[in-house]
Amino acid sequence: MRSDPAVGDAVAQPSKRRSGARRRCGEASAYRAFCARMAGIVKSLPLPDDPRLAAWASALNDAGFFATLMDSQWRWVFVTDESRWGFGDTGDSSIVPIGSHNFSAEAVRFRTAYMGGSLEGTREGFRALGSYVLANTPGGRDELRRIVDPELADLVSELQPQDLPVALHNRREMTYAGTAVGTSAVLFRIDDGDGRLAGICSLSKPAVGMSQLAAAAATADLAHLERIRMVEHPDRRQTAILMADLEASSPLARRLSTAQFFAFTRRLVRAADQCIVDAGGIVGRHAGDGIVAYFLAETSGSESAAARACITAAAALRSTLIESATRSDIAVPDLSLRFGMHWGATLYMGRILSAGRSEVTALGDEMNEAARIEACATGGRTLASKALIERLNADDALALDIDPAHISYTQLGELDTATDKARRDAPSIPVCDITRPSL
Repeated sequence: MRSDPAVGDAVAQPSKRRSGARRRCGEASAYRAFCARMAGIVKSLPLPDDPRLAAWASALNDAGFFATLMDSQWRWVFVTDESRWGFGDTGDSSIVPIGSHNFSAEAVRFRTAYMGGSLEGTREGFRALGSYVLANTPGGRDELRRIVDPELADLVSELQPQDLPVALHNRREMTYAGTAVGTSAVLFRIDDGDGRLAGICSLSKPAVGMSQLAAAAATADLAHLERIRMVEHPDRRQTAILMADLEASSPLARRLSTAQFFAFTRRLVRAADQCIVDAGGIVGRHAGDGIVAYFLAETSGSESAAARACITAAAALRSTLIESATRSDIAVPDLSLRFGMHWGATLYMGRILSAGRSEVTALGDEMNEAARIEACATGGRTLASKALIERLNADDALALDIDPAHISYTQLGELDTATDKARRDAPSIPVCDITRPSL
């Protein structure tokens, strides 16, 4: 693609970009940078020396694209942060073979190990692009045969040099989160001011259409997506757990029309998710009108902050119940949410991606205990475990109007509302009732 000097200037001088859409791109970049630091992601790769390639690299990286930039001789000079995250480049030093030829043995090994490439796929890719590569290889066929992976050398004789077109589309496969996914890539030709090839941009996206991607992410909160990405790879984490459920929902569903009950449930779930996101949490699974959320110590800043966020989200959700009921023409006295909150010191958390869903889940004894606490909070109460309350420092406790030093606890199995499962599985967990309008 020929580079328009005006476009190049706009990319190189961010201060001239003032539209709302581009400001939002900057906000997205800030979110990525913030969460990347917390997740221990290495800083972005150095920009290419060529100013035109550097401008492309900077813009693509800020916009969050999957992209690789190569110089005129098809050597890797930049890979965006999003691409690197996708194949696990999160160590202290980058694993990307910057400086390697796109079809060198080193690049082929990298693709095989980290991007789900195969020898046959690499050979097909070389057949498709080899003629363009040959046209820009000083030394011609003999030099290209020396540069490429030995498994590709026999194909060099079949190639006829051909100028790279302005844009070229091809399909490929890559591995993301351990799963092979189809991708669609477009190669853009980047020319210098004299019309000579300066480099190539390989811009990739999942094979699914952009309308589907937009629909999936249209209402997503950028910071929430980054928090989810932090638990992409399963591991043990410290987190506050929030569980909530609508009491007597079955009789309510029978009394209301299906359309009316569906509209109410949708409003409630949306409101719950927004309360969780606003408090800095991660939305967990939804089972009917049940709600699960996690507030990580590492993203909240401390154990105390995570516990406070959990309690704050529950209070906010209780307040939104009235609005959801009013909009659905349901009498407020007919509705009641029960809340259970607990602390998970060693929860094993991760993201589940499948053909039909994407969700964050957690396993551990504390998850089962949280479910037992929530089931005992009948009457629209908010029960919190001692393990959660005593994570609060003085400032966070004061902000919540809670006095941890003078709270009395009751063992779960001793509550009048204790369920059979609570008495069986978690009878000795100390809990307190923090149902309070002032929260």
